[in-house]
Amino acid sequence: MQESMRAMVFDGTGPMLRLARVPVPVPGPGEVRIAVSACGVCRTDLHILDGELAHPKPALVPGHEIVGKVESCGAGVTGFAAGDRVGVPWLGQTCAHCGFCTTHRENLCDAPQFTGYTRDGGYAEYVVADSRYCFHIPDHYDDVHAAPLLCAGLIGYRTLRMAGGARRIGIYGFGAAAHLVTQIAVAQQREVFAFTRPGDTAACRFALDTGACWAGPSDQPAPRPLDAALIFAPVGALVPLALQAVAKGGTVVCGGIHMSDIPSFPYRLLWEERALVSVANLTRADGVALMRFADATPLRTSVTVYPLEQANAALADLRAGSLSGAAVLRVEAGA
Repeated sequence: MQESMRAMVFDGTGPMLRLARVPVPVPGPGEVRIAVSACGVCRTDLHILDGELAHPKPALVPGHEIVGKVESCGAGVTGFAAGDRVGVPWLGQTCAHCGFCTTHRENLCDAPQFTGYTRDGGYAEYVVADSRYCFHIPDHYDDVHAAPLLCAGLIGYRTLRMAGGARRIGIYGFGAAAHLVTQIAVAQQREVFAFTRPGDTAACRFALDTGACWAGPSDQPAPRPLDAALIFAPVGALVPLALQAVAKGGTVVCGGIHMSDIPSFPYRLLWEERALVSVANLTRADGVALMRFADATPLRTSVTVYPLEQANAALADLRAGSLSGAAVLRVEAGA
């Protein structure tokens, strides 16, 4: 008889997960089975539950900020062995032969698979992952504090890279990704200006404590012209505000996978060679680079921890904006 495990399952009928017992997955060729110890809770999970990302895997186990230990390996796995601590990100597999994959742009693959969306993720005691899309985790992070690196850190890192050499950075939406990006930017001798929801004084304090040189409401102008703006809040109305805040030749980078509609705005906000770009997914090179950076420059991940069974509470707190930093599920296999 096949072993079973606890998992939080999304059946597609409403924005709630149910606790269930499901079969323990079996690794195929090139895959590893991981005993999950922690899994971050991401806004992308909310987009899936709310139907804003269509066509998830049936009876989906969400979660794509996974940290755990390799329990077993399928045929042909190299680079990992039983007992290794690994992280699993959002991008779970690519085709390796489309025009994007063959030109080092696998984040734009024509036939991708995504952890916790088109393949089961880490809101469970065990997960199977393609070993080519797993990362070794720096030793000085415990499992809970490492989990946010796998999406908030990775997407934030790629978003910052898209801003090029900009020295004065504005960040709109100060949550899990922003608090890691701020530390990276400050370590690179950049200035960070944090824009939060009007009235959210706690987020302003959090931003300043994290290293921002200024924090204020998003509906007010920037205190100084910005070289670039990074938008993590899924609010399209922030785009014109960010364009207005960046100087000539500046860049606005939308870092989320989903955003509400962008309202019309006058061409003068885009003129003078301002650029508006988006970030899609990540590459394995991004993961390797971030883990190398996080090893050399320890990042403080602010986390609120929930047991696996309270995944719905963690998602509700994320939706309400009541978290400082990231929510992380602690998973105990066999509990």
